[in-house]
Amino acid sequence: MKKVIATLLVLCCCLAADGLFKPGAALADSPEALALSYDLQTQILTVTITHKSTFTGLHYIKQVSIGRNGEPVEKKEYSSQTGKATFVYTYKVPAAAGDVLEVTAVCNISGKKTATLPVGAEKP
Repeated sequence: MKKVIATLLVLCCCLAADGLFKPGAALADSPEALALSYDLQTQILTVTITHKSTFTGLHYIKQVSIGRNGEPVEKKEYSSQTGKATFVYTYKVPAAAGDVLEVTAVCNISGKKTATLPVGAEKP
């Protein structure tokens, strides 16, 4: 009987340790939303990211990649995020009417989100 209890105790400790050393995947949220807007006149791309994180230095958007018409334009690396839920980054990205911009935000623990934006003609 003591051997069975000892085995169960060891098994429980192993399972608890596994959960303690790999909590990120269970507790991490992937990027929830990605909203894009582009100012053709100033050539500024505004990226609004919704990614919930209580500890923004431990769980954050680690990378934002920008493409134009299927070609890479810029890749920005981050080591924390500026807000606990929704935050905004801006990028100077040359584009013309008819171009398609694609942005991918990657979580440092799990998941990513991609959004596209067709660049429209200037308003009169």
